[in-house]
Amino acid sequence: MNKSNRVVKLDIKLSKADNDDEHKGDFEGYGNVFDVVDSYRDVVMPGAFTQTLEEHAERGTMPKLLWQHDAAEPIGIWNEMKEDDHGLFGKGQLLVDQGVPNADKAYALVKAGALDGLSIGFSLYPGGQHWNDEANVLELTNINLWETSIVTFAANEPSKITEIRCKMAAGELPTVREFEGYLREVGFSQAEAKAIISTGFKSIQREAGEHDELDLREATSIMETIEQHNLLLTGK
Repeated sequence: MNKSNRVVKLDIKLSKADNDDEHKGDFEGYGNVFDVVDSYRDVVMPGAFTQTLEEHAERGTMPKLLWQHDAAEPIGIWNEMKEDDHGLFGKGQLLVDQGVPNADKAYALVKAGALDGLSIGFSLYPGGQHWNDEANVLELTNINLWETSIVTFAANEPSKITEIRCKMAAGELPTVREFEGYLREVGFSQAEAKAIISTGFKSIQREAGEHDELDLREATSIMETIEQHNLLLTGK
């Protein structure tokens, strides 16, 4: 499946029991909030995390707690995660003083108030998004949650997937280099990406040139088609 990151600048706070050694590193916060339109015209809808949280409960698992979306850098565990009226709420514990350097770093920065970002890493279940013409937004309705990270908000860059979606949503076309990067990120090989660019992408460029700009709904459809085809072919 294709993974995207969605960064929201949200306050995270250490638990009142943090001064107790047993609870050192306990924190809580919102990984995402509902009904907020981000800069990419995406909005997470209430209930978007229902299925993924139910599946985690059935498996006895939780989404991963990572440092800066780095799969090689787990820094703790999520003890609780749920939807409420505001969004996706979680309680976690950083593995402080347990030989996990980035957990110690995250703890110190959160405690000092220098770090205040939580971000989700996710893919969408089939049919998990819907374009709302009236509101001019892409509604995310069914999210497959992989992980929720503590991040440095200002330094976190969107993935190529998000960059390309943003450009297309603005009626713009990415460069060939940007589009190749997007194709590689969603799972295509370099040879496959170049083949798509030499055929389909050039056709899109010509059509967009004739109409001056790319139709917003058409752009969303192009993104979905590419990602769905790759999922069917590769299972990723």
